[in-house]
Formats: sequence, C-alpha cells, structure tokens
Amino acid sequence: MRKLFTSLVLLAPLVCGAADTAAEQAGKLFERDWQWQLRRHPERATALGDYRHDAFLCDTTLAARANAIEHERQMLDAARAIERERLDGQVLLSYDLFVADKERELAAAAFMPFDPLPLSAWDGLHVRLPRLVAQMQFATEGDYRTWIARLLALPAHVDGIIEQMRAGMRAGWTVPKAALRPVPDALRALRVGLLDGPLGAPLRRIPATIPPEARDGLLEAGTLALNSGVAPALRRLEDFLRSEYLPAARDSIGLSSLPNGAAYYAFLVRSATTTELSPLDVHALGLKEVARLRAEIKALLPRTGFRGDVARFLVFARTDRRLFPASADALLARYRRAVARAEARLDKVVATVPAAGIAVKPMAVDAGAGQPAAYYEAGSEQRSAALVVNVAELAARPIWQVDTVALHEAVPGHHLQVARAQELDLPPFRRYGWVGAFGEGWATYAEGLGPELGFFQDPFSLFGHLNESMFRAARLVVDTGIHALGWSRQQAIDYLNANTANPPADNEAEVDRYIARPAQALGYKIGQLRMLALRDRARAALGERFDLRRFHDAMLAGGALPLPELERQVERWIEAETRPASASIAAPAPVHAPAPVPAPAPVPAAAPVPAPAPVPAPAPVPAPASIPATAASQE
Repeated sequence: MRKLFTSLVLLAPLVCGAADTAAEQAGKLFERDWQWQLRRHPERATALGDYRHDAFLCDTTLAARANAIEHERQMLDAARAIERERLDGQVLLSYDLFVADKERELAAAAFMPFDPLPLSAWDGLHVRLPRLVAQMQFATEGDYRTWIARLLALPAHVDGIIEQMRAGMRAGWTVPKAALRPVPDALRALRVGLLDGPLGAPLRRIPATIPPEARDGLLEAGTLALNSGVAPALRRLEDFLRSEYLPAARDSIGLSSLPNGAAYYAFLVRSATTTELSPLDVHALGLKEVARLRAEIKALLPRTGFRGDVARFLVFARTDRRLFPASADALLARYRRAVARAEARLDKVVATVPAAGIAVKPMAVDAGAGQPAAYYEAGSEQRSAALVVNVAELAARPIWQVDTVALHEAVPGHHLQVARAQELDLPPFRRYGWVGAFGEGWATYAEGLGPELGFFQDPFSLFGHLNESMFRAARLVVDTGIHALGWSRQQAIDYLNANTANPPADNEAEVDRYIARPAQALGYKIGQLRMLALRDRARAALGERFDLRRFHDAMLAGGALPLPELERQVERWIEAETRPASASIAAPAPVHAPAPVPAPAPVPAAAPVPAPAPVPAPAPVPAPASIPATAASQE
C-alpha cells in the first residue's frame, strides 16, 4: 500500500499565486487543509498511521472550536477564489466535494458555537483513549516519551470538554440523562484500574530492546503521568458529571424538545443520508422496510424447524443456549473462518481486490459496556487492519449473527471499501474521507452479497442476515420516532425488542446511541437501498452485458461519495459500458446539482405514530426438532 503521507506541510499563502493553474491551486489548497486537519485532530492522524502528532490531543476549548470554524470559512473563501470552470475530471469532483464539505461544516456551526455532544455512553474519551493507545507505536524510547507527553495533555483536554458542556448548559442544550448516566461509572472504572488497564498496558510491556536505565526512567515517568495527570483529570470530569452536569441534564431525549432542535435534526438527517429526505420520509420508509422484512422472516421459519410465530422465534433466537458460542476462542474462530471464506471468494464480486489484508482480534475486555458485536479498525502502512470482535458477555453474542457481521465489518464490507479507497490516486481528504451513507451503506449492501460468496445456505445464518437488515430498518423508525415524533426511550426499546432478535440489553444500548447521536444510524439502510436501486438500474440497462464485479468496481472507484454523486458515477459507468468510447467515469458532474432523490410518500404530520408491538414473554417456546450443525456447533 502507498505511503500515507509523503508531502510536507505547505507554507504557501491562502490564495495560490497566479502562475499556478487552477488544478495546481486546488491541489495545494486540499493539501494545506489536510495537514491542518491532522494537526487539529491528532487522534485521527494516529489512527491513519501518521505519528507526527502523537504527543498531542485535540484542543477541546471553545476558542479552538471558534478558530476551527474560522479556518473552514477561510478554506471555503480560498476555494471560491479558484476558477472552477478551468477544472475537470477528478479534480473538479474533488473541488466540489471540498466546497460542499466546508459549506456543511459552516451550516452545522451556525446552529451552536459549542460541541453539542462531547460525551455519551456510546462515545467519548472513556472509549477513545483505550483505542488510541492500541493504535500508537511502542517500539522505541522516543515512542514512549511521545506517549507520556500525550498523557500529560489529557488534563487540558478534559478541561476543554467541561468548558464545552458548561456552554451547552447555559444555552439550555444538554445531553440527555439517558445517554450520559453510565459515563461517570465508566470514567471511574478507567481511573481505578489505571495502571492495570489499557492506559497502563504500555508500561507493562516496555521492550527489552530499550536499555535498562531508559526502561526504568520510562516506567517512572509513565507511572507519574498516570497518577498525577491522568487520574486527577478523569476524577475531575467524573465529579463534574455527577455533581454539576447530570443534575442539570434534560430528562427529554428527542432533539425536537431543544431550542431550534427540530430544524437541527432535519439538517442532521439530510447530512447523514446525503439526500433531501425529511424525518417523516425516513420514518415512512422504515415502517415499509420493517413490514417487508418481517414477512421474509416469517417465510423462513419452516426451514429452521421452529414451530411458532415470528414473535416467539425472536425470543427463541435470543435465548436458546445452543445458538451461542461456548467460549471466546470459539467465537473468534468462527469469525476467522467467515473472513477467510469471504476473502477466498472475493474475486466473485469485485474485479479489483486491494492488497491490504485484515486480521481478526478480540476487543479489550475493559473496552466498556455497550460496545458493538464487532467493529472495523482501519489499517495503515505500519499496522494491519482488523476486525475487532467483542468476546465479552457471550450470552449476548449469537452465532447466527457472525456471518453477516463479518461481511459488514471486514470483506466485502468496510475493509474492501476503505482499503480500496486508500489505493486510489486521489487527494488524501478523499482517500481517507468518510461519508456515512456511502461507507455504512456499502457495508450494509455488502452483507447481501453473502450468497455470491457461499454464505447463508444454513437457515439460521440466513436469519442472522435478515435480522441485521431488520435492525437497520427499525433504526429508521426509532431514530425519527425519538427525535421528530416524540417517542419515549421505552417505546423505542420495545419497538426494537418486538422486531429484532437482538438481546434486550443490546437494544437498550442502541437506543441510547440514537439518543446520543441523532441521525447517525440512518445512513446504513438509506445507503443500502440506494445501492440496490442502482444495481437494478444498471442490470436493466445493460441486460446480458451487466457484470456484477465491474459494477462494484465502478461503485468504489471514487472513494466515499455522497449518494447523489454515486448515482451520477454509476450512470456514467452504464453509459461507458454501452458506448465505451464516448464516456468515462473520470468526468464527474457538479456536486451542487444533485439528481432528484426518490422518496417515499411523506407521512402526514398529524398521523398517529404506530405503537410498538408488545414483546412476547419468553415463557415456554417450542424448540425446533433439530438445529443445523453449522448453527449449533460450538467449535
């Protein structure tokens, strides 16, 4: 894989000289902004394998946020000074994406001058710090000195978070109690187990290649930084949350209850889906998808041998011990086999396979409550990408979900898309950029490629696939229900419990995620449905000339794109496949003139919201005559 960063920080003036062509001006602007972004977000630089900023943490103060907004404004002004009409091909597309991104950042900043969500049970420094340590280098004395400097930066980082949260309190904009209540305990657990936990782990494995005297010095300095810097900072944040913030936090959970909250949520929906869909459009689409998938699950039941209706089967699938792994090692082995099987057949669904591989590793046991079944950790030149598997609470890790989760998080899902993007000849902000509706949409779409890769022949594995798809559809209903239609937390939990086989505790954590991160979860299903529609369109247009592998290559050829631009890219590919000499994917249309987005009929504002179906009691459930060996095997 190419080296991630080979260029130096540009020191050119904000507007490039007249001697540069428009394309050169654009390229220098992209690079200047990219280097600024890495300095502004050193944690992201670390995750990408750029270790130049490892001694720092993000400046979380209000002043730094104001400076960042001003930077975005300057970048937009500089971009608009470039003669757009002199650009073409991928440079033009990069320019339009750059401008659209800056406009979106400024539009978001216009709603409030502070961070609306600095902490939640789902995300925050209690989750990110352990992951950050896992992404850093610990080979030399310099690596350890850098890490100790980063630890010493934590107190100022924490003070900035507190400053942001106090600004929100003054504005009447607080994080809901439901989304924040577990955080003080998580901070305490991290602090109490500091030396024995993930933050102290590097001290326990100082390599023997470092001289003994230096090792002793590093151990002493690292222990001091943890005890005198990190521990008091974590305690300060914990005390602030318990004594000051949580008592003032709101009991309501929907954005619509906040000042200008309804408009902000509508903006977040458009941003998360990269469409013009309204919250009510998304809600209606979710209800339609839930009904469709429930019918598919019902039709599948006879193949499982289960005697009962869908509601009882969901209870059975989440509780029968035969459907859960016997050990953490058994669960990891199943994931490794799923990834290996998909990798072996990947050329059946794409023509271009990236060079980067992917490992499967367990999630840290102290990663915190509410973590997903697995997540994707992007790789770099120095570190392999990984599928990180949650091996805690095995009673909540059904084996019927393994195949679909592996397809989503590894290949042909996130890893294929991210590794392919990193190999493209594009500016860094596009190679390493993220568009949720594309990235999560692709990974959700990729789950459906299981049959082409030899998956889902077992009815329980197929059920796992349908359950994940149902889960993404139910998100559309629940997220919009909470933030646009006034649903309660319990109403949202009941809806997920009634329509998915996910463990109730997982559904509670998911609802708290939607409360904490409004609209974030909408891109999965919206992106998947758009990609399925594009595939149908391409197959209808090309007939026997349609090649699924080439179609997927065309989808991934531009990195992560907003869905309207993806649609234009596929249309150009269809035209090129029909008349190869007359069209090219490399001639993008402007981003600012998106094609119309097909939307479901809106739900009338006054229409009653369907109440969630009651969750069946888990009392005697008729078990199937037999469980297929592939589903019940405990390795």
